[in-house]
Amino acid sequence: MIRILVADDHAVVRQGVIQILAEVRDMLVKDEAQNSAEALDKVLKYEYDVVLLDISMPGRSGLEVLEDIKAQRPKLAVLILSMHPEEQYAVRALRAGASGYLTKASAPQELIGAIRKVAQGGKYVTASLAEKLADELDVDIRKLPHERLSNREDQVMMMLAGGKSVSDIAEELCLSVKTISTYRTRILSKMGMKKNAELTLYAVQNKLIH
Repeated sequence: MIRILVADDHAVVRQGVIQILAEVRDMLVKDEAQNSAEALDKVLKYEYDVVLLDISMPGRSGLEVLEDIKAQRPKLAVLILSMHPEEQYAVRALRAGASGYLTKASAPQELIGAIRKVAQGGKYVTASLAEKLADELDVDIRKLPHERLSNREDQVMMMLAGGKSVSDIAEELCLSVKTISTYRTRILSKMGMKKNAELTLYAVQNKLIH
């Protein structure tokens, strides 16, 4: 039995999903949540196989809650069910850890199929979204390693490349040493490097520092 949490601030949408899934033998809507805080609270308290998550809810956005859910329950499948078209949020949602993205205009059978697929550990994307992801990947491959870093990672990378220690950077950015160490690990991993000296050499070669 696939245990499901439906998180959406519209009661009509929640009831519609519950009605669709009520007739499906291997699915059970175990709980509902009407905002982001309630969704996260229930994910931490109870066991589910799939969370159906809306992006636009009161309080924190669905994408922020998605990141929180994946941090606390990395193996839990989260299927985004949104009124927004794919091109607006889908790639961002998948990058944040979503197992799939569906619009609310999707047919009931497509929803059922998507839930089954993500519950088994798969990813659910439409053909048009798969094409968009391939294009994004192609763009990523053409980027220089430092261009794939987030703004904060780029800032920390430049400071490390400039010879600053983790504790110096932590003090300057008013962050903990542990946080900066995590950034350093992530930066080295994304750039395929093992130590700070390689960052310095890379920064000099690419004229990022003089």
